[in-house]
Amino acid sequence: MCGLFLIRRRLLSDRARLGRWGEKYCERFLQNKGLRTLIRNYSCKVGELDLVMVAGDGTLVFVEVRSRADEQFGPAEATVTPAKRERVSKAARHFLAAHRIEDRPLRFDVITLILGHRGSPQIRHFENAFVP
Repeated sequence: MCGLFLIRRRLLSDRARLGRWGEKYCERFLQNKGLRTLIRNYSCKVGELDLVMVAGDGTLVFVEVRSRADEQFGPAEATVTPAKRERVSKAARHFLAAHRIEDRPLRFDVITLILGHRGSPQIRHFENAFVP
C-alpha cells in the first residue's frame, strides 16, 4: 500500500475524492469475495446506486458504500438512515424496471471503508444490511 501512503493526504482533504477512491477500493474488495460488477454509480431521477453486483449464486446485490476519513462522529454504517435506505430501494426498483429484470433474488448490502490516518483502511461488509 505504498501508493496509499502517498495519496492519503489528498484523500483526507477532499471528501469527494475519498468517496470515489473508497468505491473503487470496496469494489475490488467485493470482487475478491467473488462478486462480479454489473454497474457502477447508476443514477436515475429517484436516486443513485453506488454498485450493482452479482453474487456467485446469481443474486443481484445493490451496494451502498460509505467512505470516511475516521469515525470520530460515529460509525459510518449509521449514516445509512431510513431515508437513505428508501432512496436506494427506489433506485433499485428503477434499475430493475429499466433493465426488465424480474424474478431474481436481490440483496441490499452496506460496505464501509474507514481510511484512518495511518495503516491499512478498515472495511466492514454488512450483507443483507436492510430489506426494502
